[in-house]
Amino acid sequence: MAARRVLVTGGAGYIGSHTCKALAAAGYLPVAFDNLAGGHRWAVKWGPLVEADLADRDALAQALRAYEIGAVVHFAAFAYVGESMAGPGRYFRNNVANTLNLLEAMQAAGVGDIVFSSTCATYGIPAALPIAEDHPQAPVNPYGESKLFVERALHWHGVAHGLRWMALRYFNAAGADPEGDLGEDHDPETHLIPLAIETALGRRAQLQIFGADYATADGTAVRDYIHVADLADAHVRALRHLEAGGRSMALNLGTGCGHSVREVVAAVERVVGRRVDVRLAPRRAGDPPVLVASPRLAREVLAWQPRHSDLDTIVATACAWHRAHAQRRDARLAA
Repeated sequence: MAARRVLVTGGAGYIGSHTCKALAAAGYLPVAFDNLAGGHRWAVKWGPLVEADLADRDALAQALRAYEIGAVVHFAAFAYVGESMAGPGRYFRNNVANTLNLLEAMQAAGVGDIVFSSTCATYGIPAALPIAEDHPQAPVNPYGESKLFVERALHWHGVAHGLRWMALRYFNAAGADPEGDLGEDHDPETHLIPLAIETALGRRAQLQIFGADYATADGTAVRDYIHVADLADAHVRALRHLEAGGRSMALNLGTGCGHSVREVVAAVERVVGRRVDVRLAPRRAGDPPVLVASPRLAREVLAWQPRHSDLDTIVATACAWHRAHAQRRDARLAA
């Protein structure tokens, strides 16, 4: 029997490409649908690439039809909080309007299953920790608001059209493919772990720490870091949950264990074997002191257990990727 074909929007991006690898290993054929604005052609290795934008309804309809798509995993979105504050309209057009294009194209093509890349940013400033799925959702930036809107759209498309959906609310995605095939390569890079690694490797002069006066053990913000390979595994499990007739729902993806910025810096120094030069900077507006997930429901519903998400493994896989990627980049420049 032919492999079930899954359209992976944003499949050339960081989490999307790791999920394409996991889907292929699970017997699916991932079809990456990506405009390559933030993704990379080299990251598409486990199935075909459709180079197109979700704003292009004809391209969507053609891809769904030509590849006989049976389900969708939807990553494609803008995801910079600060950028969303400066240009909310751009975020709502891309993250919301383009998702509505996707949902309408799926309905027209008879594709009934979707796994959606959501975020803990839908919760806003937490009122209780750890954060469970029934925590009030009150985003404090347009990025989180756009993801919450899509969650509500999925619900109502389910009511009206029978759409089956899972919304996976990530906490802090980190790390790189343990086999070295893929890693995190953003431009600009805003995530703590790659920035700290680049600083330790001498490719960045300093690492800024935003806020050292939080009411936490060492004064820096605490986050729940989840390995990208564990995230990819959760998407495969969510898709199988829908295929088995499981109910539509939202799930947190985290470990339930938080690490401060200073703890992350110490882990990078430990793994790389070099000091990270840090500079303290003021807090960023809207940054909560602590964000830690309750992963209980994902364990119960998906039988999902993170296997790569201890901090040293996250940092070690990311460091191996950044070292190898830097060497390849330097070799290309020297050629």
